[in-house]
Amino acid sequence: MATKKSAIFTLTERLTITAAATNAFATIDIGSYVDVGDRQALQVHSVDFIYQGSTTTEVLQATFTSDSQINVQLTDLNRGGLVFANDRALIASGQLNFDNTSNQLSMEADMFPDNFGKGSDDGRYVVNDQLYITGRCSTLATAGLNVIVRVNASIVTLGAKDFMAIAIQSTAADN
Repeated sequence: MATKKSAIFTLTERLTITAAATNAFATIDIGSYVDVGDRQALQVHSVDFIYQGSTTTEVLQATFTSDSQINVQLTDLNRGGLVFANDRALIASGQLNFDNTSNQLSMEADMFPDNFGKGSDDGRYVVNDQLYITGRCSTLATAGLNVIVRVNASIVTLGAKDFMAIAIQSTAADN
């Protein structure tokens, strides 16, 4: 299957959402980790979404004046917006809900389409040169909010058949 070429490391990117009901975008360049000639891929072990206000000291609840929902997704293809959970390009997604009446936050973290397991072979293999982050907030009261995306990954070398299957699947998902 896959041979590890590195220990697990963390890639981090900040997505800034500045307008309500509008998609915000960011990318993580992974081109230096993926090598088609050597069948080298990035294995994603886990993804964390950390929600913060517009500054590092702003209380997140102050960002909203009414009920709100923040959706964020990490994909390996640029879809130009949020996608359904059955989209093969989807690596991970998360959702933060704010209830204005109770002033409470609740979070949903999806593991779609892959369930990141604990074994060394568990995770999502990516052979594209970019990871795409898309976020959207239904309402926003302040200058914006930030979602920090932390991707724990390692570099692996895949067998020829495995690499070809993932490359074909990724290309087919682009349609």
